[in-house]
Amino acid sequence: MNRYTSINELRVGIDFNGKIISIGRLATRDFRIYFEYDQDFIRSGLEISPIKLPLNPGLQVFEYRPFEGLPGVFNDSLPDGWGRLLFDRYIRSLDMVPEDFSPLDRLAHIGFRGLGALVYEPNYNNGEEEQNEINLDELSRHTQEVMEGEANEVLKQLIDLNGSSAGARPKALIGLNKAKNHMVLGQGTLPDNYEHWIVKFANSSDGVDAGAIEYVYALMAQEAGVEMMPVHLFEASKGPGYFATQRFDRIGNRRFHMHTVSGLLHSDYRIPSLDYVDLMTLTGMLTKDIREIEKMYRLAVFNVLSHNRDDHSKNFSFLMDNLGEWKHSPAYDLTFSSGPGGQQSTMVMGEGPSPTIGHLVKLGVEANLKRAKIDEIIEQTKYALHQWGNLAENYGVTKTNIKFIQSRIQ
Repeated sequence: MNRYTSINELRVGIDFNGKIISIGRLATRDFRIYFEYDQDFIRSGLEISPIKLPLNPGLQVFEYRPFEGLPGVFNDSLPDGWGRLLFDRYIRSLDMVPEDFSPLDRLAHIGFRGLGALVYEPNYNNGEEEQNEINLDELSRHTQEVMEGEANEVLKQLIDLNGSSAGARPKALIGLNKAKNHMVLGQGTLPDNYEHWIVKFANSSDGVDAGAIEYVYALMAQEAGVEMMPVHLFEASKGPGYFATQRFDRIGNRRFHMHTVSGLLHSDYRIPSLDYVDLMTLTGMLTKDIREIEKMYRLAVFNVLSHNRDDHSKNFSFLMDNLGEWKHSPAYDLTFSSGPGGQQSTMVMGEGPSPTIGHLVKLGVEANLKRAKIDEIIEQTKYALHQWGNLAENYGVTKTNIKFIQSRIQ
């Protein structure tokens, strides 16, 4: 069996407008990971992770949990779920052991092609992308084969397509033209007239209509005033289609720094511990903008009333531009789901099992929103959710799921 020689130092930078600014370096010694900012970056005043990785000189070190010793901001660059499964399977196919690959090694394999704007050197992901056309039905078939333990020969292609995207469902990062009739591999720089998108495929526990359900949820969220990126439902040979959304960490080929709540707070998303009050407070602290707090509140109302209970700390993110300005990211991963034990992953005023409109009103008051605005947001969301039956039928959701989800939507 081949033995991988692990790296012990990694340079970290940030890519704004094609210009890479050096941030600092990660190093490992005696099974601990250390980070140190460059002095020039400290002088820039750009806070990439203001809570857990402040702009201080000297070495900073973290406990092993929750991110194997990594600061949360860099852990956000690593895939989990499907992406980690792919990488580990690929390593085994090369007759190596995934456990030999430290978090720094995994970041080196992300290199310059992670989500957000952070980049890592040495960069082991520096091959040239071929701008070949992508076939979604073929990709879907390959993902199913991988989940069934087959298809080692396509693992590298699927890793390249998944990039550093997180979550349990298989994903592909693509470049999509404006007419939405041609797509290419979308990790690097795209040709003119193409945008960065993500396409999702069903995992082993999804029904055939999972893509259509998420698409209808996105349409209802837009109707409810939740900020969303453009979405699309691509045709599929089986089922009503593949859900896709434009990426919010890219505008054209311009990159934005992206940080999840999980990474910001060092919160393990597998262990529910947050309340929407915490998220509203965090939003106010980072953005200093009541409009951003209102965006988070709208999302809380939609998640609760639409029975999206998988609202854990990785499903909320913030974006920072090259001037250091933060804002709440557009919403993502909105779909019908049950949280741990059937509860809301993020509580509402201390209530997890069955948050009500009353709890949502209290949440809005706690966030210093005006009562008229609170009532308006709740009514707008209820109106949007009334569209479920018609929209779901139009886009091919099964009758069983239409009826079941209708029974759970408040």
